[in-house]
Amino acid sequence: MGRRKVELKRIEDKSSRQVTFSKRRSGLFKKAHQLAVLCDLELVLIVFSGNGRPYEFSSGNSSRKILERYRAHLESEKIVGADDHTAEEHHPYPCDIDGQFLRVPEGEEIEDMSLTDLVQLEQLLYAKLGHIRNTKTRRMIETMSVLQEKEKKLTEEKLLKGKELEDLMKEKQDGSSLNSNLGQTRHALLELF
Repeated sequence: MGRRKVELKRIEDKSSRQVTFSKRRSGLFKKAHQLAVLCDLELVLIVFSGNGRPYEFSSGNSSRKILERYRAHLESEKIVGADDHTAEEHHPYPCDIDGQFLRVPEGEEIEDMSLTDLVQLEQLLYAKLGHIRNTKTRRMIETMSVLQEKEKKLTEEKLLKGKELEDLMKEKQDGSSLNSNLGQTRHALLELF
């Protein structure tokens, strides 16, 4: 009993598609592991499911280290000039110079996009998300700084008001003790006369 040849087309049934994805992902990760062991190499494999959930396989201790090595390699190629057309970076979606405006395609537009365009869109979205997170963090730090300054000023005002209150209390006590001293002195003088 041999295997039948599978026609490569999108599986329409969602549950069948999920089962196939799960089985083939496991097989793919198994083959990646075998390749890493047999050839003594470092390997990172990242797969995103249809609903966007990432699955990762790494032959080494850390996929992050392997990806950093890859990025460093890409940067060194850019410096050498291996990729001359990067100066005219192609963005398939409208952005202004600062990248402030990004129109994300929807519905059928996404279905009609090529794999390259989808990858570029994903990179743009990750870059924009990073920019948004940095801006948010910066604003939170600025807000915390302002609030800390307000707290410092309020603490100083509280200490100043507390000192003023202490001084008033001392003056009142000194005034009442002075009045009692005057009363005793007056009483002693009356006794003398």
